[in-house]
Amino acid sequence: MTPPAIDFPGPSGCRCCAGGVWNARRAFVLAAAGAAALPAAAQVDVGSASGMRKLVPAEQLETSATQQYSQMLAQAKAKGALAPDGHPQLVKLRAIAQRIIPYAAQWNSRAGSWRWEVNLIGSKQINAFCMPGGKIAFYTGILDQLKLTDDEIAMVMGHEMAHALREHARSRIAKSQATSIGLSLGAQLLGLGDLGNAAANLGTQLLTLKFSRSDETEADLVGLELAARAGYDPQAAVTLWRKMGEATGSSGIGFLSTHPTGPDRIRELQENVPRVEGLYRQARSR
Repeated sequence: MTPPAIDFPGPSGCRCCAGGVWNARRAFVLAAAGAAALPAAAQVDVGSASGMRKLVPAEQLETSATQQYSQMLAQAKAKGALAPDGHPQLVKLRAIAQRIIPYAAQWNSRAGSWRWEVNLIGSKQINAFCMPGGKIAFYTGILDQLKLTDDEIAMVMGHEMAHALREHARSRIAKSQATSIGLSLGAQLLGLGDLGNAAANLGTQLLTLKFSRSDETEADLVGLELAARAGYDPQAAVTLWRKMGEATGSSGIGFLSTHPTGPDRIRELQENVPRVEGLYRQARSR
C-alpha cells in the first residue's frame, strides 16, 4: 500500500540532514562493504574538498544527523507516511542504492563504515536528500510528479549522496560558525574551541542548511559519475534537470529552492556526460 501523501514537515531541497537507526523491520541498513573493485581515478574534475570542513568533527556531525533522521522517521511513522519494507517504490530505491554505494568510498574513505539507510516518505513535496553518514530519504512526490525513470532516480540519489561524500554540510557549518565567532582557520586549527562543539549542538540546522552553487556543481558531477559506474545512463542527468525545469511552476517544489535549474546547469552536465559514458558502458557489460 502506498503511504498517504501528506504535507510532511521535513527538509526542503537538498538538505544534508541526519540518519538514524530505525526499527529493524522497516529500516534499510547497508553495510557499505565494497563489493565492487573501486576504479583508480575519477573521470570528473571537482578539485579537493574544502579544508574548512576539518574544523567540525565528522563523528559529531554524523551523530547529530542520525538523531535528526530518526526523529523525522518517527514523525512520518506517526502520520502513517512511512513506507513499509515491501512498498514497490521503496524496494526500487534500495536496489538502486545497493548498486551505487560500493563506489562511494572512492570519494570519502569514511563512507566504508557508514550504515547507509534508505527510506520513503509519503508527501507531495518534490524532495530527496542524503544526510551526513549516509542517511537517505525520498518523498513520493519526486517519484510520482516527475515520473522518474530508474536512471533518473539514480541521478538524484547520486547527487544527494555526493553532498554527503563531499561533506558539504560539514564545510557549510564550519564556514558559518567560524564567521559568526570571528575566528580564522589558523586559529581554529590550533584550538577548535566553539567550532569543536558546533556539530554536537546543531538543533535543526541540518534541516535548513543551504548549499552553495559550487557545492551543487560538485554534487552534480560526482553524482553523475557514481550513477554511471553503477550502470545508470548518464544521459538521464540531462533529462532529469529538464523535468525539474518544467516543474518549476508547480507548487511544493522545495527541491528547486536549493537546486535552481537552468541552461547553465544542463549544459555543464551535457559537457561531462562523455567523460563517464565509458564507465557506463563498462558497467553494463559486466
